[in-house]
Amino acid sequence: MSDRPAPPEPIRTPCVQVCAVDGESGLCLGCYRTLPEIAGWAKLSEADRESLMAELPSRRSRIRPEKLAIFG
Repeated sequence: MSDRPAPPEPIRTPCVQVCAVDGESGLCLGCYRTLPEIAGWAKLSEADRESLMAELPSRRSRIRPEKLAIFG
């Protein structure tokens, strides 16, 4: 038996491995976060991450549909 502590739980993220930022809206075409939100994700509290994730689907409309069409 080991006395080492269990590893921390992974941080939940909306990342879908499509990392391309739309220059017009400033949003990632995969997860709809801004670059500062992506960069600071690990530093946010769990409550702040959950709040932001709830907001992300509504951001899709800020990106022109033809830009999202390339991802299916």
